[in-house]
Amino acid sequence: MSAPEVGYDIPATVGMAETEIETPALIVDLDAFERNIVKMRDFCAAAGVRLRAHGKMHKSADVAKHQISFGGSTGICCQKTAEAHAFARAGVDDILITNQVRGAAKIARLAEIAKIARLIVCCDDIANVAELSAAATAASVAIEVLVEIDCGAGRCGVTEPSAVVAIAKAIEAAPGLKFSGIQAYQGAMQHMERHEDRKAKFRIAVAMVTDAIAALKAEGIACETVSGGGTGSYALEAGSGVYTELQCGSYAFMDADYGRVLDSKGARLDRGEWENSLFILTSVMSHVKSDQAVCDAGLKAQSVDSGLPVIYGRDDVEYVECSDEHGVIADPKGALKINDRLRLVPGHCDPTCNLHDWYVGVRNGRVEALWPVTARGLSY
Repeated sequence: MSAPEVGYDIPATVGMAETEIETPALIVDLDAFERNIVKMRDFCAAAGVRLRAHGKMHKSADVAKHQISFGGSTGICCQKTAEAHAFARAGVDDILITNQVRGAAKIARLAEIAKIARLIVCCDDIANVAELSAAATAASVAIEVLVEIDCGAGRCGVTEPSAVVAIAKAIEAAPGLKFSGIQAYQGAMQHMERHEDRKAKFRIAVAMVTDAIAALKAEGIACETVSGGGTGSYALEAGSGVYTELQCGSYAFMDADYGRVLDSKGARLDRGEWENSLFILTSVMSHVKSDQAVCDAGLKAQSVDSGLPVIYGRDDVEYVECSDEHGVIADPKGALKINDRLRLVPGHCDPTCNLHDWYVGVRNGRVEALWPVTARGLSY
């Protein structure tokens, strides 16, 4: 088999200058990335909570292993069975699927994953307990289960303590399963800009969790884990005295949408707490109009569901429009030239990462690492 060729198979090779990377490419500033993951590690250690970094954000076994080895993560989260399988095959051995898994084929796959990794899955339906148990016993494995509470996201999860208890009892009675606690992720509040607004939503969530734990205790059922929290609210969960585990993801890369969220002091998250470490590297390919440049990063290089990207480190130019292959940049002073390179901070890192095959890790202007997006496209 021939070696991969830059520009066809891979965007870069280790050792080349950043100026030689083929664009558009997904690049990681390794210094900023490492500072972010160490900062979260130290925060969680000081707060006395576990970190279980969310792999759905990056879908990369290499990033996950850095978060585990250096970033203090006890394991990872992911959202889909295929994602979990890809991570497990790549050597990640402690995985929580923060989602319900239904359907015979997917549930059978869970049992296969449980042969090579500790596997935890969420449940909000007693009927699902029997399905999980049948697969676990058939494969002679153990699957851990968290009962999911809908604490404000309005998606999956039960809302009444009695339902939590009923499902927990069913799990405890089911062969091949272990009740390990509660999943309580309030996703709807993560991107609320004002800290006080997020705090108000969190009070509701933590009250629901507290009631569920009390109901379990009254039935003699121990709740080992309460897992939840995200980049927009992690300090609230960590300081609650109720949550034992955080599921933060975007803190490691920090996108433009999370960057606009304000902390308890009114500062943007990307100005004080976390650094932008993920960028789309793009090149100017046309400048026919004196006040407008066109770059090679359009919709196929990024997701714009949370808004257009921000041009990093520049206030004289602005990314204003995109189509499939092109990005339009307002350049009122004509500052840009053909082949100039720009770093774009994506609006939403998760779906943007899923559009790329590789991360190009850079440090001091040189390519230091090339990481595959291990679970790219695995949405089942």
